[in-house]
Amino acid sequence: MATPDLTALTGDYTIDAAHSTIGFTVRHAMVTNVKGKFLDFSGTLHLDGGDPSASTASIDVKMESIDTGSADRDGHLKSADFFKIDEFPTMTFRSTKAEALGDEDYRITGDLEILGTTRPVTIDLEFNGAAKDPFGNERVGFEGKAEIKRSDWGLTWNAALETGGVLVSDKIKLNFDISAIKNA
Repeated sequence: MATPDLTALTGDYTIDAAHSTIGFTVRHAMVTNVKGKFLDFSGTLHLDGGDPSASTASIDVKMESIDTGSADRDGHLKSADFFKIDEFPTMTFRSTKAEALGDEDYRITGDLEILGTTRPVTIDLEFNGAAKDPFGNERVGFEGKAEIKRSDWGLTWNAALETGGVLVSDKIKLNFDISAIKNA
């Protein structure tokens, strides 16, 4: 498949949550990784194929939609020990800078707000391509990753392990698989 002319991709897009994933991985008990995702989120992109630095992204995540495959763990994550979803129901990301790194690689930096605390995050992205789907929608796809320290947002609950270490790692790996549809 030929790569499209990036200038033809310029425009506003809506993230297709049904075909996208916002997920995370965290080390648990110092021996394994637990993966999770958010099931309810929305977002928009503005892509500028002629000047990628003029591109923007905005994402809102409903924290109650966290899913790690364990109802008990999800309940704990929604509680006052972690995300306090009654007080802080939404996590947001607003881009502040975008840059082309070469080939299909990009980097977007922005403000991530969790628990009312806003801190910068840099996400490395790979452009997966563009296509017209069978329904006539112009789509673009990106895959991204970032690492954060949860303590930077006040997420500090933990438990010491008898053998040393802690139950939940401070380092969180974020991953994104984004499919977005060009607005008409």
